[in-house]
Amino acid sequence: MNKSELVKSLAEKAEITQKDAAKALDAMVLTIQEALTAGDKVQIIGFGSFEVRDRKERKVVSPATKQEIVVPATKVPAFKPGKSLKEAVAIKQEAPKAAGKKKEKKK
Repeated sequence: MNKSELVKSLAEKAEITQKDAAKALDAMVLTIQEALTAGDKVQIIGFGSFEVRDRKERKVVSPATKQEIVVPATKVPAFKPGKSLKEAVAIKQEAPKAAGKKKEKKK
């Protein structure tokens, strides 16, 4: 699903215009981005949490030159799904697998 499909779905479910849904989505994304930039954690109960994690400095080898390169330490955004989201995805994943099982032939 891309952004325009998400906006359309939000508009239908919230019974608002696509323009208003786009504004709301943009505001939410900007708010999360600002909070993470400030070092805050954003928790949406039932969905998950956004946070900033520190990535340590590490050494990698360039495949082209075989030369060792030092990648500096940095901060990266991370998302940890909540229990409800994990369960919803797990239920969706289990249904197709169960329907696709083949019966074994008896000898």
